[in-house]
Amino acid sequence: MRQHEIRHRHRHPGRDRRPARSTTGSATAQQPLSGPPSVDGARVVLVGYFSAKERNFGALMDSAAVDLAARGARIVGRFVQRRGVSDGGVAKMGLPFSSRTLLRSGKVREVAAACEEARADAAVFVAPLTEPQRRALTVLLGCPTLSLVEALDADRPPGGTLG
Repeated sequence: MRQHEIRHRHRHPGRDRRPARSTTGSATAQQPLSGPPSVDGARVVLVGYFSAKERNFGALMDSAAVDLAARGARIVGRFVQRRGVSDGGVAKMGLPFSSRTLLRSGKVREVAAACEEARADAAVFVAPLTEPQRRALTVLLGCPTLSLVEALDADRPPGGTLG
């Protein structure tokens, strides 16, 4: 065989490896996620991501736990990821470890194990999450994942405030 044939012999002729385009109205098109789940009565794992510059991260986590408990959530686990404490350098303190998950891979595994063990109904991040982060974390953690703002807004009656 010639060099060109050896290099390409494992390819499948005619097979297009690109994902199919989704079209509006198609059954295979990705549907947007429905609104965030309510935390009322839910078992929740609380996750915080903080820069090392943030000195009162413990108080922020406590405040988030109180806010969630006031909405009926039961906090079954708490995790904190701090950036710039052990590595990463001062220049990167404000950036997440991973733009996909905000956390390091080891912390993601740790949180996922806790979610499974506690049979958590949701993981709530103190930091805001983008839609891709929310989707990725939902898959990786095995339960719906949302930000604190989304969790608190989910239990707000339409057109009004809790009160």
